[in-house]
Amino acid sequence: MPSSLKYCVSDKAWQVLGTTQAENENEQAAIVSLQRCLELHPNNLAALMGLAVSLTNTGMRQEACEALLRWLRHNPKYKHLVKGKSQPNGSPGSQRRMSRVSTVGRYECSLLPEARELFLEGVRNNCDSVDPDLQTGLGVLYNLSGEFNKAVEAFNAALSVRPQDYLLWNRLGATLANGDRSQEAVEAYTKALELQPGFIRSRYNLGISCINLGAHREAAGNFLTALSLQRKSRSHQLSHQVMSGNIWAALRIALSMMDQPELFQAANLGDLDLLIKAFNLDI
Repeated sequence: MPSSLKYCVSDKAWQVLGTTQAENENEQAAIVSLQRCLELHPNNLAALMGLAVSLTNTGMRQEACEALLRWLRHNPKYKHLVKGKSQPNGSPGSQRRMSRVSTVGRYECSLLPEARELFLEGVRNNCDSVDPDLQTGLGVLYNLSGEFNKAVEAFNAALSVRPQDYLLWNRLGATLANGDRSQEAVEAYTKALELQPGFIRSRYNLGISCINLGAHREAAGNFLTALSLQRKSRSHQLSHQVMSGNIWAALRIALSMMDQPELFQAANLGDLDLLIKAFNLDI
């Protein structure tokens, strides 16, 4: 196999692996895989956008902005926006810590205003069309700044071009949930699952929104479905172990609110089959 072809296959494999790990809610493994992809192919735009999303989900706001600025810098359509600007120190996804601005876990993100303005400039330059990737990046940036209604607008704009993109529907759902719009979030997650029934992250997110709405039985059913899907994918052992801990914890919360101590005990014991039977789930 020619070395150039081997090079391309390798970076694509890391990108696919990172995307799969992110969909299974295993963000740290996703970040590692996407970073590896970018070591091999620094201008892989899909990997840079995926990395920015995963970094945002893990609270690494500065690094997420760095990844989005690199996305602009390597994108032929938008690199002129950052031409002549100095590159941020460190690589996207680096483990450099951000400085605290308060004692409640908020962090300063010095690159956020610049990144947001550059993405907005890109949108203004595309006044006669919608670039869904650009709108996705803008939606991520608005999530970082806590401007959830604007983030919803950005993701809806992206969906106007890619209505069958289940990842976008999930991101819209997460943004709606962040903005305390849980009922609308349920609708977005449901659409994502219609398009991709095995999407574990969206199934888990749907369960969380059901808890917020007081629909505890429905929440438990979604968590059990997600756990069952994981059990059928035992080949991804690392993803299975990390995600299962999150889902089992959320399941126990839902069950504790249903006042059924025997089911809560089954969850403590990890008895998935008993719980599936108790909920009459056909999965």
